[in-house]
Parts: sequence; C-alpha cells; structure tokens
Amino acid sequence: MNRPCIRRAAILAAAACVGACAGSPAVGPTASPGTGQGASMLTRSDLEIVDCLLPGQVRQLGNSTYLTQRRPVHATVSECRIRGGEYVAYDRADLKSSLRVWMAAAEAGDAEAQTNVGEIYERGLGTEPNYEAAALWYRRAADQGNSSALFHLGTLYEQGLGVEQDRLKALNLYRQAWGVPEDDVIFTSAAQREQDKLREELESALAEKQQQVGLLQKQLAELQRQLEKAPQDTQAQREIQALQQWIARLEAERRENGGRLAALPARTREPAAQTQAAPLDSKAEARRLLGLDFGRYYALVIGNQHYQVLEDLQTPASDAARAAQLLREKYGFNVQTIEDADDVTMLRALNDLNRVLQPNDNVLIYYAGHGTRLGTGRTETGYWLPVNAEAPPDDTFWVPNEQISAHLARLPAKRVLVVADSCYAGLLSSDPGVTMFGTEGAFSLERIKYRLPKRSRLLLASGGDQPVLDSGGGGHSVFARAFLDVLADNDGVLTAAALYSQVQRRVESGAAREKFQQTPQFKAMKTAGHELGEFYFVPRGRGS
Repeated sequence: MNRPCIRRAAILAAAACVGACAGSPAVGPTASPGTGQGASMLTRSDLEIVDCLLPGQVRQLGNSTYLTQRRPVHATVSECRIRGGEYVAYDRADLKSSLRVWMAAAEAGDAEAQTNVGEIYERGLGTEPNYEAAALWYRRAADQGNSSALFHLGTLYEQGLGVEQDRLKALNLYRQAWGVPEDDVIFTSAAQREQDKLREELESALAEKQQQVGLLQKQLAELQRQLEKAPQDTQAQREIQALQQWIARLEAERRENGGRLAALPARTREPAAQTQAAPLDSKAEARRLLGLDFGRYYALVIGNQHYQVLEDLQTPASDAARAAQLLREKYGFNVQTIEDADDVTMLRALNDLNRVLQPNDNVLIYYAGHGTRLGTGRTETGYWLPVNAEAPPDDTFWVPNEQISAHLARLPAKRVLVVADSCYAGLLSSDPGVTMFGTEGAFSLERIKYRLPKRSRLLLASGGDQPVLDSGGGGHSVFARAFLDVLADNDGVLTAAALYSQVQRRVESGAAREKFQQTPQFKAMKTAGHELGEFYFVPRGRGS
C-alpha cells in the first residue's frame, strides 16, 4: 500500500525551503536584496511556514508582573519575525531544531504540540523516520481526543508503521477522529468488511502453516530415524535441531493467528433497481383439526441481501428461500416472496395483504435484512432497511417500526406473527414478553379452544435492542437456522410460544459458539391490536 500524502502545508513549505533559503540572507524590513523593490515586497522565503517559538507574554496579576512560557506555533517567516518569534533560518528541516520548538509544550500535556511532535518523528526531517516515537506521541494526544492525532495514529495502524498492523483498529480511530458513533451503519458496515477480510487472511494463514508444520514433522521423523541408525551423524543432528526450531516458530505463529481469529467479533446484521413483487394470490388452504377452524394461512417473506449503498449481507436470500419453501410445502401457506425490496415495495406488499385476508385468516410476515435504530428523545426507534436505504442521518427511505405496526393493526386477519431477523428487531414492540402462561410444549386442545378466537399480533425477534448475527448457521443466520429447523422437525400443532422456547435455546447456544451473545425475544404488539390470542402452525396431514 502506498503511503498516503497527508500532511500540513508547513511540511511542503519547510522542505522547499531547504534549497530555496540556503545561502540566502534573511529578509529584513528594508528593501529585498538585489530586487530594488521597497519593504512591502515579500519574497518566497517570507511566505514559507516554519516552526516558530513566540516570546512569552507579559501579564499582570494584581501587583505582580510575570512572563508566560514561550508558545510554539506554525507561522510564516514574515509573521514569526513581526511577532518577535524565533525560528531556524537556514536549517528548518532539522529534526532536533523542530523538536526544540514543540517538545516543552508537548511534555507539558498540550495535545496539539504532542501531535506536532508525532508528525516530526514520522517525517524524520533529515534522518530516518521514527514511527514508534510518532505513535507514542500521537497516542498521548489521541487520549485527549485530538482528532488530528486520532487520524494520524490510524494511518500508522493501517500501514503497520511503528505498531502492529491492525486495520480494524485503524478504522475505529478514523471513526473517533470524525466523531462518528460506534453503531453508525456506515462504520459497522466498513468494520464488517475489514473483519471479513482479516478473518479470510487469518484462516488462509492458519491452513498454510498447518500444512507447513505437517511437512516439516514428516522430515523431522525421517531424520530422527536416520539418527537412530547413525547416532554420530552430526549433520543429521544439526538438521533436526533446525527443523525443531522452525516447527516451534510456525507453531507459535499459528497459535497467535488462532488467537487473533478467535478474538474477531462475529458478523452481525446491522446496517438495485426497484423490485416489483408479484401480488399475493387469494387462494389458500383452510385448515380444520379436531373440529376447530384454524382458517387460511398466508406468508409474506422478505429477504434483503444486496444493498445499493449499505454493505451487502450474506444469508437473507437463503434464509428467505428456505422459509418460503418450508411454509409452503410443510404447512400449506400461500407464500409471497420478495427479494431485495425497496421501501415502496415493502410497504406496498404489507398494504396489499388487505385485499386477500379475511377475518379468520393467519398471516406470517418474515423479514431478513439490515436493521438499525435512532434515538428520538428518551426512546429508541427501530427500522427495517430496504435495499435503497441510505446511511444515517438520512432516513428518507427507512421503514420505521411505527409504520409496520400501523399496517399490522389494520389487517383483517385474526392472527398475525412477525418473524424479524435483523439488528434491533426487538424494538418493533416495547411491550413485555408473552410467556407468562408458559410456552406450551405439549398440544393442549382446551387452551387452543380458549385462545383461537382471540386476536393476536405477536413478534418473534432474533434479538432485542442489539445487533444480531448474519451467519453462524451453516449458510443461514444463527436465528434463521434455529427457526427453520424447529419448524422442519415439528409434526404436531405448534404454538408461537412453544416455537420461541425451542428457538431461544438453539440461538443462544449457536451464538455462544461464535463467541457472541444473542437472545431472541417473543412479545405482544399492543399497538397493532393484540388481544391475548396465539399463532398456530398446523402441518399438512394434521388437518383438512
């Protein structure tokens, strides 16, 4: 990677002055030498930037008069001279002379001076750059929140100069320098790209070192057999010792890479042309079982994976495809699937459900894609992000939870279940969980008779007010894998509460394997019209 050209104008001016000023007399208040012009004319050297040490100020405190310490500034030669400052006239690109101007203030804790000292060490100024010293001084200023120091320190981490190369740390330093919040969609997307790139590099290095160690161990075993036959073979002894040292180094590198790989955070679902979704067909199976009318079943499945501005995700397309197939083939749902939907397509699909749903129907709405949140006063508002979503603070195309809830409230269907697999999905409802009556592991006819006629608006969210994993489920997200596997394994009438109970255990276990904490949530949605009802999955073959 080429070193970025990020420097103050002072650096270029000072470098130019090495040749331009050498051997030229200082310009005084009289006519410029050899020009015949008056004192108002400034020469090139007058406009060059130097490290200027201004004299202290005379201050009065009561009856006492005192002189402050001298102050370092970047100034033109002319300004420095007019203000009575001191600068090196003929050797301005010298490390020691530049440090002498800034070091006292830097050691006294001035963040800007510390940053300038870091720049001086990084540039070298007549000697080799000292990146370790530069990082030390940048870090001192960065600890005080100096944005320039944060940025310069980030460039060192990005390139591995004076510090161990760490692109993720560099990215975080850039974020701090720009004042971007840690949960910003652009930052999390960029961080995820760097994590994925680093993970790929570490996995490749681990595989390569494993192969090298295996080959070297074979050579070592062969030499040891030779040495057993000829114990005095000094050449074999030296080769064995060299191989053992080589293997030890590779093993140490492998352990280090393995540790770095294990320490990487797991991938999460944080934060195309318009997709025209086919309308949902009104035909659907009416399910009856044991004299109970469970109604018809519909599903709207949305998988947003390929984004126009935000980072693409890995698994929503496969999650949505398997969900649609399972709901259609095993449970008899009439399914509408939408891939990579913009905001208009998503809201239109929700609205169009009103044309086909009837009062005793069931509808499951499955969403997999980016999600985010924004603070509004003392509360947090969650959003589903369509593929045309832009980064914060531009929420023009985001789909807020309030709109989703409003659409759910006006749907004529009696039973509605939202399954949301996105970051901050739990914000879709601020109501408490609905597991006070238990999670009904066994089929209970009496309980179904009681709750079936009641209106339900339920949310099964992949997590609460937090990021969630976008992988870890063998081609699916951890949550999608658990949700789909439970449905696939089920052979009886399954309530949403019982579904949640099984999904929760699987998600928490699967996330822990990724060194990530994720807990699904199961909530009522009062604002959408919940009335203590339930949602029931009835496999084909268990009802007519």
